[in-house]
Amino acid sequence: MIEVKNLGKKYNITHQQGGYVALRDVLTNVFKNPFSFAKHKVKQITGTETKEEFWAVKNVNFTVEKGEAVGIIGANGAGKSTLLKILTGITPPTTGEAIMRGKTASLLEVGTGFHPELTGRENIFFNGAILGMTKKEIIKKFDQIVDFAGVKKFLDTPVKHYSSGMNVRLAFAVAAHLEPDILIIDEVLAVGDADFQKKCLGKMDEITKKDGRTILFVSHNMEAIQNLCDRCLLLNRGKIKKHGPTNEVIDYYLSSTKNKQDLNNAKRSGSGEIKIKSIQLIDENNKDIKSANNLSNLRFLLTYNIFTPINSPIISVGIYNISGNPISYISSFGTNFLNQIIKKDGQILFELPNYLSTGNYKLNITIHTNNSFLNVSEHISDAFNFNVSSKKHKIPYWVENNIFLPSKFKIL
Repeated sequence: MIEVKNLGKKYNITHQQGGYVALRDVLTNVFKNPFSFAKHKVKQITGTETKEEFWAVKNVNFTVEKGEAVGIIGANGAGKSTLLKILTGITPPTTGEAIMRGKTASLLEVGTGFHPELTGRENIFFNGAILGMTKKEIIKKFDQIVDFAGVKKFLDTPVKHYSSGMNVRLAFAVAAHLEPDILIIDEVLAVGDADFQKKCLGKMDEITKKDGRTILFVSHNMEAIQNLCDRCLLLNRGKIKKHGPTNEVIDYYLSSTKNKQDLNNAKRSGSGEIKIKSIQLIDENNKDIKSANNLSNLRFLLTYNIFTPINSPIISVGIYNISGNPISYISSFGTNFLNQIIKKDGQILFELPNYLSTGNYKLNITIHTNNSFLNVSEHISDAFNFNVSSKKHKIPYWVENNIFLPSKFKIL
């Protein structure tokens, strides 16, 4: 179904060096010999150009059989999106080839495949025609597409007026319902709301298991990859670092990636007596971990710099799911921590029971002073991202990230 052989994509990056010329030199020399000066000074002004080869994808080989769902994971800049653009024909490869056996639909970027001047209705028929479907075949699927996307009210509006969420909903509905042999999806689903993401994941599961179609799925949501895909590719600097069963590849990726997040360039607010330098998720042995399992407590290590001593500090932490919905809130208010005086650089450890269901989460951190929530010394939104994996409880992927409360049931 998909066969990738020695695939590579190279870019030539140009660097500019030098190029400073004083105005006095220009005025003095231009009158002496204007013609030779002009030629010489153009080089001097523009500086020296050097070129560097950058391989976004290199020596990539893999095959995907009919009916398989294969995940592609990796850090930002690993080459995932470039690989998908090559597979869908948007970008030509520098080396190798990608053989796609069957009709291919893709969802890579918001609005991809849509003509902005056409209405939602017209774009549905337009995309169906590209996939080789007859008008009769498209009409048969039309109501399902509209219902799934939830854009019936705006069907006859040009898609250039759609929001990014509406664009994604319609684009996915079109790609999933017009029965391509191969469906390629990038992280663009993150644009949609939580309910629609669950619908999409359920539909993709149906496409592979029931309809026997092939899916390539790029995501930073490890739980979605884990539940949907039997196999997984880990990309690192454009090359396949590991390839195999999804659980093995994800475990390797999470364990090999340090989870200390540097906050030197973070957007922050507050009076600035204290500055959070970094946050780490650590295990009971104080080692960096990328993912916390739900059998152990959540332990976070906060490293800070102090500029002015602060009295009676309050640490507030908001926990949010990846969609930005608040999950829980913790605070040191009312504890012995209020009796502290922070005078020098150091670290703060905060620990809490892990009742989070599997999924991806983020933290907001605020440090207050003088026993008052009104005195904000440091605040960082989206300060830290982390993952919770399941070692005991299997949470279905269609359950939105939320609190998982251990419970017991019995018949009386």
